[in-house]
Amino acid sequence: MVKNFIFQIIKFYKTFVSPLLGKNCRFYPSCSDYTVLVIKKYGLLKGFKKGVWRILRCNSFNKGGVDLP
Repeated sequence: MVKNFIFQIIKFYKTFVSPLLGKNCRFYPSCSDYTVLVIKKYGLLKGFKKGVWRILRCNSFNKGGVDLP
């Protein structure tokens, strides 16, 4: 139930917020896609933690690249 709620929030972000910000993610897959993948792979708590850590690393001081879960 909580997992589905998190997925809906991410879907809302990808549909309505992300297009306004442009393509700024330095990683592949994008941070939102990565968060969905790690939650599915590791479960809600560990996956959410890994997703937040990824988002924090997505900045101008990190060159980015391919970062698969």
